[in-house]
Amino acid sequence: MDKSSGLIFLFISVGYLCHMANSALMEKLANKKICADEDCSYVISMAQALEDYIALDCRFINLRRGQMIYVYSKLKPQEGAGVFWCGSVYGDRYVDQMGVIGYFPSNYVNETHVFQKKTAEMATTDMDFFCA
Repeated sequence: MDKSSGLIFLFISVGYLCHMANSALMEKLANKKICADEDCSYVISMAQALEDYIALDCRFINLRRGQMIYVYSKLKPQEGAGVFWCGSVYGDRYVDQMGVIGYFPSNYVNETHVFQKKTAEMATTDMDFFCA
């Protein structure tokens, strides 16, 4: 490895370590989730926010009443736990939030269109609840 490649590798490594130092594994919200595919990369449905929701921590996203949301996964609730879905906001008015994926309570939205009726249930991992 030449000197410049070594320096680039060092800077990338230090940046990654700094990023990880500001990150945290958070409490699991559920042990199972439902997705359209094994990577949870396809949209299951669209939903519309019924009211505003302020994110509790970095695992969650803020919702504004009337906002459209792409739903990528649905957590299967544990005893006594709320039901959370995972998605990202959609629309020209919310460009600053587009592409940010996080959880939100399912009772704050109305599912307006289902794209995937056939879904897969799988175990959640610690990375499903990782805060960056």
